[in-house]
Amino acid sequence: MFKLDRKLIVSASAVTIAALFTAGCVKSEATAGPAEATYANGKVTIDGGLYYPVVDGKTGPYLVNTQKQSGFTYGRTPTANEIAAWDKDVMPDGTGLPEGSGSVEEGEEIYEAQCVMCHGDFGSGGGGYPALAQGNAYEGQKTLTNQRTTPDKDGPIRVFGTYWPQASTMWWYIQSGMPHPKTKSLSNDETYALTAYMLNLNQMEIDGELVDDDYVLDREKFLKIKMPNEKGFEPNIDGPTALEDVRAYYSVPENFGAQKVKPSERCMTDCQKETAKVATIQNGGISDFLPPISVVRDLPVEEGETVAGKDDYESSCAVCHVDSSMGAPAVGDKAAWEKLKGKGVDAILANAINGFGGMPPRGGTDLSDAKMKDAVDYMINASK
Repeated sequence: MFKLDRKLIVSASAVTIAALFTAGCVKSEATAGPAEATYANGKVTIDGGLYYPVVDGKTGPYLVNTQKQSGFTYGRTPTANEIAAWDKDVMPDGTGLPEGSGSVEEGEEIYEAQCVMCHGDFGSGGGGYPALAQGNAYEGQKTLTNQRTTPDKDGPIRVFGTYWPQASTMWWYIQSGMPHPKTKSLSNDETYALTAYMLNLNQMEIDGELVDDDYVLDREKFLKIKMPNEKGFEPNIDGPTALEDVRAYYSVPENFGAQKVKPSERCMTDCQKETAKVATIQNGGISDFLPPISVVRDLPVEEGETVAGKDDYESSCAVCHVDSSMGAPAVGDKAAWEKLKGKGVDAILANAINGFGGMPPRGGTDLSDAKMKDAVDYMINASK
């Protein structure tokens, strides 16, 4: 939720959060009615959520492995040293941000080697993974007031440069959660380099200086980053009083367009006020771009050289099969695939379609049986 140019705009997700705060839980209209507020430590809680049951092998839009699993344990309580090793949050004020440096040029090399297969050329997105940049962040930030009500209308650009309020989240997330198969494998300098590359793709400035191709980012420069949308969110979630600020904000339903209710009641139906000056950003067509964004990474294929299954492998399978760190057989590992072929190609295909072990059916995608066969054939042929 954010406020720009004195216009309140609420995203669909923010509306959902707000509605859940007033509703408390999701009920059918037949059982809808006021519910008692819940408290923790004497204070009203900010609660709500949805549970998606497994239906036809899916939770919501996602495929899951419905086969019976066994042999899992809950592990043990981590030691204080183990927790300290993972507690590496980086805060906007610089707390937790280590010394180091990295250039845009170095970041591009790391990106091409470890990130492009999911996030596309120049951070354009692809294969279901989010885009990281869509041109100049300062110009894109102006689109956050746009409403994409029809497929041919420009919608808000919500990527790192235009939408995120703090750059510290980018640094922390890259080092803690990326790259997907090998999390926490990047050094401090590599993380600075990748962050510099993200700033470069978004055509951003630091202390009035453009982050160009020759820019070198270090801790001192990082702390001077001012994101375009730093002040674009409400309620305020920064500072020592953030939790109380959020609780106070959501305690007034009119702040997010809901009807006023008694403190001890929750609104269960028709909670949105007709007179509320709130505009909901439409979900439809949010990924439609004219012309479409290209995620092609290879040189054009010569006439007659199309390799069946390659594109689907790169967009849907490579994230787990690019190496063995995810426990999946890496494409190119001849020994691993020879062992699999001992079970028969039909068995490999059946496991790919139906799921096997930690792999969900079709790798969590919606590829058809024919496309899955082409992708499996490609992986087998590329591993001879």
